[in-house]
Amino acid sequence: MLQDHVRLSLKDSSHDVYDILASLQPYDISEVVKGLEHEEQIKLLPLIPIPLAAETLEYLEPELQYHILQHLPISFSTPLFKQMSSDTVVDMLLAIHPLQAERLLDLLPLDYRKKINQLMTYPEDTAGSLMTVDFISARTYWSCEQTLQHIRKVGHEAELVSYIYVTDTRGILVGVVSLKELIFASPDTHLENIVTEEIVSVPAEMEQEEAAIILSRYDLIALPVINHERRLVGIITVDDVFDVIQEEATEDFQKLGGSQPLEDAYFKTSSFQLFGKRIIWLLVLFIGGAYTSNVLSHYQDAVNKVVALSFFIPLLIGTGGNTGSQIVSTLVRALGVGEVAFKDVFRVIRKELLTGLLLGFSLGIVAYIRALLLHVELNIGYVVALSALVIVLWASLVAAFLPLLLHRLKIDPAVVSGPLISTLVDGTGLIIYFTTAQLILHV
Repeated sequence: MLQDHVRLSLKDSSHDVYDILASLQPYDISEVVKGLEHEEQIKLLPLIPIPLAAETLEYLEPELQYHILQHLPISFSTPLFKQMSSDTVVDMLLAIHPLQAERLLDLLPLDYRKKINQLMTYPEDTAGSLMTVDFISARTYWSCEQTLQHIRKVGHEAELVSYIYVTDTRGILVGVVSLKELIFASPDTHLENIVTEEIVSVPAEMEQEEAAIILSRYDLIALPVINHERRLVGIITVDDVFDVIQEEATEDFQKLGGSQPLEDAYFKTSSFQLFGKRIIWLLVLFIGGAYTSNVLSHYQDAVNKVVALSFFIPLLIGTGGNTGSQIVSTLVRALGVGEVAFKDVFRVIRKELLTGLLLGFSLGIVAYIRALLLHVELNIGYVVALSALVIVLWASLVAAFLPLLLHRLKIDPAVVSGPLISTLVDGTGLIIYFTTAQLILHV
């Protein structure tokens, strides 16, 4: 095991340790670090070049980052802390105790400390909280040669050097120049003559998920973030967006099951916390589902007269719930990425009803064949087939409308739609089934 090789090398020769880790990516090294004892972690990090060590730390949990930095020699921890990206630093400082954060901030230069403190003021899950201040900016009146000299001076601290963001003397974002354009331009050309002014930017207060959608929509590798005065305050890079997309996808999966999303990883969440996340909606849905029993008791006489009707109750209820769940999962995702909005409600309903009609006919035929295989009366087969068609159409209508309505009311449709639709369709599906039976069988 790699950890065992590292342990042996730490005891014998530090040179062997770097030979072992030199071919690994920062993420892989972080996995090695996680598997070591604390004393071994403290001994290992100073044996790695500072830029590589900083990247490695970024893949660790904030508490572990702080624990390592706190016990490293100050001569190593200070440049290591400065090398870490500003967004990672902010995440760590917000996760630890304020007094611990203050001790770490003392390691930073005053101007950089001010930028970090500013980043910490942005609300969680906004573009401001996601951005980094480790970018390269230049003035409009600079020449290309001046800009290249500036890049050589500060570029090693930047998270991205592919784009240089051009601002005026007040720090207001003017546009962007790519490194390629800079290299090929004449050295004495001023940036104002080659800057691209049609640039996509986002306000710092924008929700991070919306910022992530914008960055992916325009195929950018970075997105400038501005304040209310249009001053450039940071950038969001594509690797940060991947993290957001993963977080939001995880939340949506958890919400679709009728549970509030977890703040921590699954194994870091206690059973009592899981109970708190799940119990509210389970109680609501449990109470809401109670009317299914009322429906069954109301039609008890019909069931007693035609016992065969009870054979198909699970089949028809499950069909309605499954139909609704399919539509909801599709629409919640479409709402999340901005493909549909409430103004499209009639287009969505028309589309889903047509699809539901095709599905209903297909499932109705299968239901009729199933009824024949159970050797029930032909009229009961007609009831089951027609009920399947109507239930699928009804489920399609409800599932097409409810997510859009909830989204319009500023309620997250992911956490409500799936379980709510299943509960609603169960009861109404029984009403449709027994009403159809009464009309055809006269029971």
